[in-house]
Amino acid sequence: MLRDEIITVFGGSGFVGRHVVRALAKAGYRVRVATRRPHLAQDLRVMGVVGQVQLVQANIRVKNSVERAIAGAAGVVNLVGVLNEGGRQTFTRLHALGAKTVAKAAADSGIERLVHFSAIGADAESPSRYARSKAEGEESARNALNSTTILRPSIIFGTDDGFFNRFASMARYMPVLPLFGGGKNRLQPVFAGDVAKAVLACFESPETAGETFELGGAGTYTFEQLMRFILETIDRPRFLAPLPYALGHVIGLFGEISAALPFVEPILTRDQLTQLKLDNVVSPSAKGLSDLGITPETVEAIVPTYLHCYRRYGQFHETSAERTR
Repeated sequence: MLRDEIITVFGGSGFVGRHVVRALAKAGYRVRVATRRPHLAQDLRVMGVVGQVQLVQANIRVKNSVERAIAGAAGVVNLVGVLNEGGRQTFTRLHALGAKTVAKAAADSGIERLVHFSAIGADAESPSRYARSKAEGEESARNALNSTTILRPSIIFGTDDGFFNRFASMARYMPVLPLFGGGKNRLQPVFAGDVAKAVLACFESPETAGETFELGGAGTYTFEQLMRFILETIDRPRFLAPLPYALGHVIGLFGEISAALPFVEPILTRDQLTQLKLDNVVSPSAKGLSDLGITPETVEAIVPTYLHCYRRYGQFHETSAERTR
């Protein structure tokens, strides 16, 4: 049964956004997906019954479009973010100024429930421009609407993720994969479906208003452990080469130069390398998925279900590990 409440989701056509839209629609909410290119997101309509999921054109850099997108809504989710900059899509414009625009528009419209996506590691003093912009976005959102709920996920995995898929794809063509700094930094990947459940829980539980939750998965791994897991899953033995961060910065510079070309996404940027120097795990004192009543899925249970396409002979190819059992 459909509810009367409309939830506007900015960035709902992206990787995480699709999971969020599906979760909200399944719970009966009417979902308004605010996206820059609605014509490329028509498949979202089938995530609910006829008319339940609506697509509207909006850009969080344009105030009037944001105000139109949230008109009549009972709640807002701001998922908009980028991992590397390109053109007008900069960290400051999206993570900081865009967050302020969305939160202020929500407050001016009388909306009290805003779920704002940040990231673990958001810190105004961070050496990473990405992390600093995320911290600025948190502050802007809370200053405009103090009931804003902040969600800080670690690396998010799922069928179309940009982490496991990226390195599995690289392993198809590269005989060597780099481990910058030896790959000792720790990560706590979280399943996109669990992140979507967290968003739903924020709207279902009024006590989450004004709180901050750090979202990490069931396990903590070093970067090297995750690389070895990927290679074993796709059955492609590769040499993992420890590289100094200084060399990584050179590679990152070339990545940024290549990103200036149309439709080219850099393999690595210097700012991403700066983030790799730091652990990306839930703080022991932070509230997390368990506080939202969510038991996280594991990397081992989910990732192999979509990485099989990177095996030499596809889904039914028996891996070396399976043959020796």
